Amino acid sequence: MLKTILSRITQTIVVVFLLVTFVFFAVRAIPGNPFASDKGKTAEEQAALEAYYGLDQPLPVQYANYWKKILFAGDFGDSTSMKGRKVSTLISEAFPISLQLGLLSLTLGMLIGIPLGVVAALFHNKWQDYAAMVVAMAGICIVAFVLGPIFQISFALPLDFFNVAGWSRPGDIILPSVTLCFGVAAYLARLTRGGMLDTLSQDYIRTARAKGVPTGQIIIKHALRPALQPAVTFLGPAFAAIITGSFVVESIFLIPGMGQFFVLGITNKDYNLVLGLVLFYGILMGLANLLSDLALIMMDPKLRTA
Repeated sequence: MLKTILSRITQTIVVVFLLVTFVFFAVRAIPGNPFASDKGKTAEEQAALEAYYGLDQPLPVQYANYWKKILFAGDFGDSTSMKGRKVSTLISEAFPISLQLGLLSLTLGMLIGIPLGVVAALFHNKWQDYAAMVVAMAGICIVAFVLGPIFQISFALPLDFFNVAGWSRPGDIILPSVTLCFGVAAYLARLTRGGMLDTLSQDYIRTARAKGVPTGQIIIKHALRPALQPAVTFLGPAFAAIITGSFVVESIFLIPGMGQFFVLGITNKDYNLVLGLVLFYGILMGLANLLSDLALIMMDPKLRTA
């Protein structure tokens, strides 16, 4: 287990380093500069701003200084589009909102997708199987920016309990979470179905059936844990993907989460904001994959000695 943890941490460090390095030079290759849109500023004032943020230095020096701040001061830098705001402050304020949305969406996706996959496997090639897979395929094909407005029109407008947009009361998390969970539920249903079909065909399952073990006991005690391993492998990156990819849903429902900063950082050429988000989400993805691997180890005793 220790070997797996160290390997995953090493991979995360390397991937995050390469990812931030690529994005660092890629965003600076975008034409223009962060202060080009400031119409009222003179050339001298823009030059002073570039000097203040260190943008007047050669790229290798800027790159070295960026990592120096990260490693020795834990400083993501100042946002150039939101004067006076630290990138770390913006992330710390918005991330809890995106985290709430992501956790509820992932939970709903598991509660819908896993039972759907189990039912589809138990009734293989029957109408229950076909119906479950039609629902799963719809969840994959219908994207969030289509589902979101549909839910707003169908539920938020006629029902006073829901707001069309905003983040002012507890119920505002429901429609965005349901919108986000459909894709996760669809993939979980397909992965669970495949895992269950493979597990139910194993010899020890046939032996249990021959001994008269009830179907419910076979599923819960013998089949479900190995069948869910592909789904658990998917859950790690899916959790990080929900948070990183929620900016569409956050924009539709006007949620003040992390998603707004992706668009803002690119459109305003806010280098520090973009890099801070990439670094933060790279670490988050690594942690999510690590937790997924640990869950697999707990589920499969064979992996504990690997």
